[in-house]
Amino acid sequence: MTRSRRTPTSRALLSAAAAASLLAGCGVLPGDTGGSGETLTVMTWAPEDTKATNMPGMPAMARAYERWANSRGGINGRKLRVLTCNEHNTAGGAADCARRAVAEKAVAVVGSYSQHGHAFMAPLESAHIPYIGGYGIAQEEFQSVLSYPVNGGQPALLAGAGHQLARACRQVTLVRPDTLVGDAMPVLLNAGLKAGRHGEAADIRADENTTDYTSPARDALAHTEQGKAGKGDDKDDRSASCVTAALGGERTETFFDSFRRAVETQKKKPPQISSVQGSVSQALIDRTGGAESPFEGAYVTGWYPVSTDPLWQPMRKVVAEHAFGEDALDPADVGAQTTWIAYTVFTEVVKRLGDERITGSRLARALDSSDGVATAGLTPELRWRYEDMRAVRGYPRLVNGRVTFQVVTAGRLVAQPGEAPMDMTQTMEQAAVAG
Repeated sequence: MTRSRRTPTSRALLSAAAAASLLAGCGVLPGDTGGSGETLTVMTWAPEDTKATNMPGMPAMARAYERWANSRGGINGRKLRVLTCNEHNTAGGAADCARRAVAEKAVAVVGSYSQHGHAFMAPLESAHIPYIGGYGIAQEEFQSVLSYPVNGGQPALLAGAGHQLARACRQVTLVRPDTLVGDAMPVLLNAGLKAGRHGEAADIRADENTTDYTSPARDALAHTEQGKAGKGDDKDDRSASCVTAALGGERTETFFDSFRRAVETQKKKPPQISSVQGSVSQALIDRTGGAESPFEGAYVTGWYPVSTDPLWQPMRKVVAEHAFGEDALDPADVGAQTTWIAYTVFTEVVKRLGDERITGSRLARALDSSDGVATAGLTPELRWRYEDMRAVRGYPRLVNGRVTFQVVTAGRLVAQPGEAPMDMTQTMEQAAVAG
């Protein structure tokens, strides 16, 4: 694995990690009394039944994993007890879930989703409860010394989208939320475009809370017309213009519906569209018509292999045999996939601890010192040692920058022909320098 330079931010955080590890070795960290030695209590949280983002497949996957693990005698002879919590997509809800994890003496929070890292991470840190395999949406997941991310989060997806579109498009337009998180998106996308020797994307902002994307859709379409007007070399077989949106699942669907209507109103040929996993999913494609979906032909950047890859067969078997009553659980859902990978990591580390009593402190020490945790090929081997941290400003805990390139074909998300997975770490480092 290539080792990168460290920024001042990462050095400071790693120094804190070293101090935390030293205290853990002395047995004085809070949370060291968690766990019973016979039952492993963990928590998985995600927003459900909200008007914005909903990720019910993640707690559903956790419950199915619990049934499967316990049907096999538990993890290393220990019964697995999974608590699930609805964080309601609010800071208060995330904090409540974290406090419940502390009160229930959970030894880890595993495979969860929340954008409110500032609300949930402090309670976990005070009790020394590791956060294993968050979805990758909150920046704190890539900063806290007790966070162990399994993917590169939204930064890797956007940098990867830039690589994907640089090879397919002459001109790119990005539609993104008008928020602080959204402000980082053009920087990362443009870093990927630049790596592909492409110019910067046009930046279209959309109100985060809007339900009407008519205006952003018209603005995006206007930019595609500008791209066609300056298309240049006729021998260039790339699409004249591409529109990519990263607004979250339901909002991305709403935007592209508005965009489709704008194209039809002006009787224009639809431009190439694209997005990232989490904003576009197989469930969304199925719901909007499958092969007749407006997303047919769309480019999508993801973290993991496509859902039809044989590497997912073990997860599919668990879902088929142990997900009874879990209507929200779809093996193609990237949230459920992240939870599966996170529980794979948790299980492997617990096994390595053998008969040692399991606590949050001991799990964190084992993760900090591991020379690699395998996930059956779904990710590269994951390592969170000090020397494995990357020089991505603001994301020092990022250890897996790999992305995959996909395309919607005949209503299915499939691997884009001729495109192998790529590590976006260097691109993200360059984005940080440029930003």
